[in-house]
Amino acid sequence: MVRLVDAEGQVVMEHGYGDMEGTESDGGTGDETADTDDETDNETDGDTQSTVDGELEIHHIDVGQGDSTLIITPANETVLIDSGDWRQDGSAVIDYLEAQGIDRIDHLVATHADADHIGGHAAVIEHFERTGEGIGAAYDSGVPSDSATYNNYLDAVDEHDVELLLVERGDELAIEGDVSTQVLHPPAETGSDVNENSIVLAFEFGDFEYVTTGDIDTDVEQQLVEELGSDLEGGVYKVGHHGSSTSSSEALLDTMAPETAIISSAYDSQYGHPNDVVLERFVERDIETYWTGVHGDIVVRTDGTATAVETEESFSTAPEDILEETPDADETTSRLPPSPLVAGDVASGIDGAVAPALG
Repeated sequence: MVRLVDAEGQVVMEHGYGDMEGTESDGGTGDETADTDDETDNETDGDTQSTVDGELEIHHIDVGQGDSTLIITPANETVLIDSGDWRQDGSAVIDYLEAQGIDRIDHLVATHADADHIGGHAAVIEHFERTGEGIGAAYDSGVPSDSATYNNYLDAVDEHDVELLLVERGDELAIEGDVSTQVLHPPAETGSDVNENSIVLAFEFGDFEYVTTGDIDTDVEQQLVEELGSDLEGGVYKVGHHGSSTSSSEALLDTMAPETAIISSAYDSQYGHPNDVVLERFVERDIETYWTGVHGDIVVRTDGTATAVETEESFSTAPEDILEETPDADETTSRLPPSPLVAGDVASGIDGAVAPALG
């Protein structure tokens, strides 16, 4: 039995191991690793000497139409935020982590229950609990899904006795050293919409600030702007909802004032990500823009003052060039075909779309 508890130890959700059956995924047909070793290195020099020790690394893993970010602190603590699409079943993420020499995930975050964000959670837990040094703790918004992907994740948590914690605004991830990690969203009282209740995290290391927003929409962004005001800062912004038009509002961008934006989506995204409207906003604000669709894996490194960005593939970081490069697509009507269902099964779901059980 998995019991999801809050910071005061109150049980907020229970999940019995194996009490829901779900569809099997087809076994990962994610994007293949590029053959080239091209990389770009863009660096911004700070005006003052860093007041923190070591280097913070933020790896945006190219998982196609999905999300996964690895953070490595100066103390070698690891934070994995999301784990890619369910079709890959964690394979791309695990391969990347192994290539980085990672044998333990100290903090495993599920920003929300969509299958393109937690698609590899079960496999990541299985891998590190069986062949590595384990999972320190898992973090959840507390807004569940009835998808097979979400239940497989909870089953893995239960099987390996991983501590599962509900987070809310005002909480902090217990990270050692000079890295501060604040939870900006969701609030203590949540609704049932998984996207609107995505976990929003703000990382601070010296003068460096990084904000990642899951799939929150413009209404939630407006709430953050009104509640946090000038405290909502992020020199590097992990773009919300894969660059969808539902996120990255003008209000958020003007308040946060990011210098760098990082988008995670497939080059031929079936949803038209990143959306032209979002890229045009970046153009208007002269925001240096990276997109896994053209840059591949994107790694941000900082000593707390200077920041460098390395990419797997060479491509312009001017948002107008990325706007020119994006294939034409219909964000609102194009969808992947659903996986086959059998009686009693529940589809894994993409971006919150969950098919009802049959029979």
